[in-house]
Amino acid sequence: MEKTILIKNGTLLTMDRNDPIVTGDLLVSGNHIASIGEGVDSADEVIDASGFAVLPGFVQTHVHLCQTLFRGAADDLALIDWLKKRVWPMEAAHTPMSVRASARLGIAEMIKGGTTCALTMETVNHTAEAFRVVEESGFRATVGKCMMDKGDDVPEALHEEAESSIRDSLLLLEEWHGRAEGRIRYCFAPRFAISCTRQLLERVAHLAREHGVMIHTHASENRTEIEMVERETNQRNIAYLHSLGLTGKDVALAHCVHVDDTELEILANTGTHVAHCPSSNLKLGSGIARVKEMLERGISVSLGADGAPCNNRLDMFTEMRTAALLQKVIHGAEALSAQRALRLATIDGARALGLEQEIGSLEAGKRADIILINLDRLHSTPRPTDITSGLVYSAQPGDVQTVIIDGQVVMRDRELLTMNEREIIEEANRESGLLQERAGIR
Repeated sequence: MEKTILIKNGTLLTMDRNDPIVTGDLLVSGNHIASIGEGVDSADEVIDASGFAVLPGFVQTHVHLCQTLFRGAADDLALIDWLKKRVWPMEAAHTPMSVRASARLGIAEMIKGGTTCALTMETVNHTAEAFRVVEESGFRATVGKCMMDKGDDVPEALHEEAESSIRDSLLLLEEWHGRAEGRIRYCFAPRFAISCTRQLLERVAHLAREHGVMIHTHASENRTEIEMVERETNQRNIAYLHSLGLTGKDVALAHCVHVDDTELEILANTGTHVAHCPSSNLKLGSGIARVKEMLERGISVSLGADGAPCNNRLDMFTEMRTAALLQKVIHGAEALSAQRALRLATIDGARALGLEQEIGSLEAGKRADIILINLDRLHSTPRPTDITSGLVYSAQPGDVQTVIIDGQVVMRDRELLTMNEREIIEEANRESGLLQERAGIR
């Protein structure tokens, strides 16, 4: 008999096609949503959601779990210097223990902020440790090993041969893709055009289709990056990726800040997904993506916090609010509504991962990835008539009270149930100090 969980008397923001808001009950049976809005007498576990908003869990489409230990160690630098002076040396200094500590810290923070699923790019080495943490924590993730077979000033520990990079990626795919009843998935994750040879990128495009998995990479984040690609290829970044087969409905491109009209047309025509990371783009001084125009052209846009050293938060409340405000300051107050921002954080993220039939909205038959958000807080009082606006513009990560992933309660009343929060903090502080000493940046 499958365990049942009854969420009673909540305000349910379904995020389905019609965006209805339902007051009532939601029943979970096993790892799926059994019913919505129907009166149910009993269940194995009952959660009183009076005064709470009940939503599908947030879906982040660009995160680096391996970088969470680098928080605060790479501030106030532009992208290329940020990589060469801080992030690459620290990634090169990773051990299995430090990757594990970093992934645990990142996942714990995301769960406490209502994120139940993420698309992540790890570093070149030790990616299996990130997968193990995803499995143990009950989190849902599509994870890829970073691939790098060229580039200036790349530490030796991160510089791969193309064939070994592909071999290691395929081994991880074979071991992890589809684990935990599909909660864990693999993706190919070439870092970006300037750190991968043409041959590697072409192989990735072919192998991803052969194995039916996603491709996750960076594109057009920074003007210097784009200039470097143009010097090498005589093409703009997205046009170059498109020529190699690295666009399509199975591809997520992080950032896409500096794109021209031709590149927007490529993104629209191919169904390529854009992972918008507004806080990271601001902190690294990269720029503001053309999100309003992308959405008007029918381009798939979703949200991600990126990594802790370029944000430094991993919460979707910050990203929803920032995304909306940035488009307003350019295009006017009506440019990106709260309702649209919330869809970017939920169902649009699920669509980017190819999971829109499984998660991203509260619908009977979908996987039970559900969050309860406390509406009775000082900063959200008085309760707004439009609850969606209150969630996007006022709510904070600490308002998330309960988190359910795949039918399992992973946080109840702000307490993590599958991870030890105090242990995670102590481990992260210890491993961070050791890592920075190995990287020589203290």
